[in-house]
Amino acid sequence: MNIDKRALREMAEKATKGPWEMEQENIWFTDEDGYTKHLAYVEQGDDVDDKQDHYNTAYIAAANPATMLALLDENIQLQREKDAIEAVALALRDDMRQAREQLEEAEHRMAEQSAIVAAAEKLVRCKGRYHSELNYRALAKLFGVVTPDLPPLEHENVHYADAAEVEITALRQRIAELEARKVNLSKLNVGEVMHMSGFSRDYAEGWCAGNDNAIHEIRTAGVKVKGE
Repeated sequence: MNIDKRALREMAEKATKGPWEMEQENIWFTDEDGYTKHLAYVEQGDDVDDKQDHYNTAYIAAANPATMLALLDENIQLQREKDAIEAVALALRDDMRQAREQLEEAEHRMAEQSAIVAAAEKLVRCKGRYHSELNYRALAKLFGVVTPDLPPLEHENVHYADAAEVEITALRQRIAELEARKVNLSKLNVGEVMHMSGFSRDYAEGWCAGNDNAIHEIRTAGVKVKGE
């Protein structure tokens, strides 16, 4: 349903502010042409003319059930979109945090491995005096020391340091991919939201605050925002 929200707002602004109440008795009647008419009244003071009555009638006709239901549906859809945006922002932030934590862990393990290798090099390299080739291989495997002076065994596992380097490279690539992502999110002002939704300034200010929070979460996660 296509609703002229600007026209509806103008009618509401011209109509008497109220309070409005429904007539509890004789709330409807059928005129001589067969039309059923419902009665309502509004507290509008003593200084009321036909022009103001016309504004009130125009507003009541415009704010019919179909129009109000359509506006409520739009409001629900806007809220769902805002919730979805916030969920995406939180998910991106969690992905970035997890990837960075994994990278830190991998780099820490890499540093520990380097220290172990450095400490073990002297022990392993004395194999000519103290160790057989079997013991040499066992020590080298235990400490992750490369043994280029020995022929490789069939189906020998990838060196631990190489595997850690591969893991670090993959994590860095994952972080780069996350940071390169862009979320398409328009930054609307209060007036634009009021025009789109047809609702009050308080509602529009609340929507804009939630939208700004989503943009902040996305930026905090290191993701670029399009449409600003």
